[in-house]
Amino acid sequence: MYGVKVVTTAAAAVLMMAYAGPMPALADTIEAALVRAYQNNPQLNAQRAQVRSTDENVPQALSGYRPKVALTASAGYQYTDVNSTQGGTPTAVLHTPIHGADAPRSAGLTVTQTLYNGQQTANRTRAAESQVSGAREALRVLEQTVLLSAATIYMDYLRDAAIVEVQKSNVRVLEQTLKQTRDRFNVGEVTRTDVAQSEAQLAAGRTQELTAESNLTTTRSNFRRIIGNEPQALAPGSPVDRYLPGTLPAAVDLSLVENPNVTAAMYGIDVNFLQVKIAEGALLPTVSLQASVQQSYEQTMTTFSSFGASAIAQLSVPIYQGGAEYSLIRQSKETLAQQRLNLETTRDQTRANAVTAWGQLVAGKAQVASAQAQVQASEIALNGVREEAKAGQRTTLDVLNAQQTLVNARVALVTAQHDRVVASYSVLSTIGRLSPQVLNLQTTTYDPSVHYQQVRDSWVGVRTPDGR
Repeated sequence: MYGVKVVTTAAAAVLMMAYAGPMPALADTIEAALVRAYQNNPQLNAQRAQVRSTDENVPQALSGYRPKVALTASAGYQYTDVNSTQGGTPTAVLHTPIHGADAPRSAGLTVTQTLYNGQQTANRTRAAESQVSGAREALRVLEQTVLLSAATIYMDYLRDAAIVEVQKSNVRVLEQTLKQTRDRFNVGEVTRTDVAQSEAQLAAGRTQELTAESNLTTTRSNFRRIIGNEPQALAPGSPVDRYLPGTLPAAVDLSLVENPNVTAAMYGIDVNFLQVKIAEGALLPTVSLQASVQQSYEQTMTTFSSFGASAIAQLSVPIYQGGAEYSLIRQSKETLAQQRLNLETTRDQTRANAVTAWGQLVAGKAQVASAQAQVQASEIALNGVREEAKAGQRTTLDVLNAQQTLVNARVALVTAQHDRVVASYSVLSTIGRLSPQVLNLQTTTYDPSVHYQQVRDSWVGVRTPDGR
């Protein structure tokens, strides 16, 4: 009777996923999964396109320093019939008729250069550059989110696959236990109650197995969505403690400096401060220089051609424009104050997230050790209950309960190992260092400054740097 081995070799190998030895060369690794998510995640690629779009704010702002050139041309047909008079008395009146058709045409070129506009162009340029920096930090936020999601779903699949193996092993044990209980019932060693208890436990075990398989199917779908491929032959995942600071205060300090949510909020303050300066610049004078040339032909019947050129400096001083510009200044100041408060909120939330993630990491380490001890104790207890049952000191229900306790302990160990690894990635994300560079991922890192330098000083052209 009760001499059944409970854990299959495959299940035991998966259970120790965080502490396993070298895997086959063809096994997929968590690092490779992170690379695929970093390269192919559509949400991340869309955010990169958003950063490239934000880069164009800088050349748009710089256009305020550049001249504006306009070429005008006209051509057409006109008919003139004029009867002019000259002289002071009726006897001296001279009638001069002018009539006929001509083709008036002209071409002109106008160049306008702003010389001073209350530093609005300079402030718009600095604001655009801060927007670019803020967009890059938003990209870092999403990069960390995607990498954390990828690491989490990778570990989720390992956990759920291990739980399926545990439940399958449990069902096999319960099936053999039921068979042996029925054999003992047939020879009168146990009662019908023992058989019913074994049948009930087997039915419950099969339900747990089906639930575990359902959870694994859902995880497999999410793995495909986040990482981009079906999970196959996953190697064990390991914590990234080597990249973490040694203490909680150090982790909190790093998060307040390097977390991209904090830095993005700081760039937001710069943008809003410069928006106040831009709004105030609307109250200052504007100085511009306009130069133009124009060549005309047959504008009138009496003039065959004419040429004109001019260079004019213009000064415009706003006196009162209805009060809208004053309202805009006040509104910009309130927005700046709001952004400063948002920075404090972001810092408080980041600090809380760092403390929470660190606490989960510390708890995860302890939970793994506790779960391992629980599994070992449960195995010893189950073996002892089986031996006592052979001597008639324990019932079938005692054996079934001990078996279920061991299954629960193994599931708890799998879950604790999963939580331990995920918590380390979560802390790395909270302090702002969950990146391909820190993790030493074998991939080309996306550099947003490349596109920025390509378009910053572009004066003309409609093609994007990638040829579109």
